[in-house]
Amino acid sequence: MHIATSKIALKKNGQGKRLRIAQVAPLYESVPPKQYGGTERVVSVLTEELVRLGHDVTLFASGDSMTSARLVPVCPESLRTSSQCIDQLAHHMVMIEQVMQAKKNFDLIHFHIDYLHFPLSRREQVVSLSTLHGRLDLPDLVPIYQVFRDMPVVSISDAQRTPLPWINWQGTVHHGLPERRYSFYPKGNGYLAFLGRTSPEKGLDRAIEIAMRAHMPLKIAAKVDKVDAEYFNSVIKPLLDNPLVEFLGEIGYPEKNEFLGNAAAVLFPIDWPEPFGLVMIEAMACGTPVIAFNRGSVPEVMNDGVSGFVVSDVEGAVRAVQNLSSISRRAVRRHFEEHFTGARMAEDYLGIYHRLVAREPEDLAVSNGVLSWMKLESPSNTT
Repeated sequence: MHIATSKIALKKNGQGKRLRIAQVAPLYESVPPKQYGGTERVVSVLTEELVRLGHDVTLFASGDSMTSARLVPVCPESLRTSSQCIDQLAHHMVMIEQVMQAKKNFDLIHFHIDYLHFPLSRREQVVSLSTLHGRLDLPDLVPIYQVFRDMPVVSISDAQRTPLPWINWQGTVHHGLPERRYSFYPKGNGYLAFLGRTSPEKGLDRAIEIAMRAHMPLKIAAKVDKVDAEYFNSVIKPLLDNPLVEFLGEIGYPEKNEFLGNAAAVLFPIDWPEPFGLVMIEAMACGTPVIAFNRGSVPEVMNDGVSGFVVSDVEGAVRAVQNLSSISRRAVRRHFEEHFTGARMAEDYLGIYHRLVAREPEDLAVSNGVLSWMKLESPSNTT
């Protein structure tokens, strides 16, 4: 982007200072991912939006990533698909060292690799921010965040904070996606869709049960990780013999857009405290309603009766399938446009960036895309 264009973009969007920002992505998938990969997709959207707004952005990621920012290729290709990679952590340690060696080039370093960088970021005294993309209800995490409770972090939903309310939260920023990347589909083609991993917490077995009880075809676009292979073979694979069920495997773009857009609804019958659930807003971007179980972030992302239905169990989901005609697909798309665009996500992060660079102590809360300021509470000594 030319400097003149950058200045216009910064002025138009209310940001008076051009920031030098490092985005540090996980190396498991490319940025953006070729197929499955939620965190890397979010990092890609954020990076491209920041560049569009005129900021100087450097992306640390795998070498098969594609970006308009400055790319630092830490490893030749994404680690999950690499036949040469055995120790994935080793590559991430190399990346952290590369980031620290270049620290003087950045006003702020935005990490998306959880707590791996905490010791060095503290010792190097860099201005950093960490978006926590995963679940936080694991007992093993408590000592880590007790020791590093000063590290500035962002949640991707308010619900995600529940296990660790006392750490140094700088705000909640819901994920966003590019509006133009997803086409609006005014009408579905009479099948239900499941998109995600085949792990037990994602509820694929319940999705199959919902479809069978509703007497509707179910198309499944899902990846089978090595860790989930035994569960898939013993629990899921026998269920795929039903003539209503079609297993497509892992898909990317543009197949994903068509897959979601042509569905009558997307099933999201999770059985865990989902930190966000990117598939919900991907479906909404296509105008496709979502039928989701009331766990984790679901009540924040969904507008029950507008973007789909929030239900408690399989029976509720079956009733929701029968009531899909009451949902306006244009209203579903509108809910996405009002709350979950990439532009909104980037502006929310920029508010936090500028405050951290200026060393301001307030906590930035983001709720439904609306920013509010409040004093940062002192963390409790209890867990």
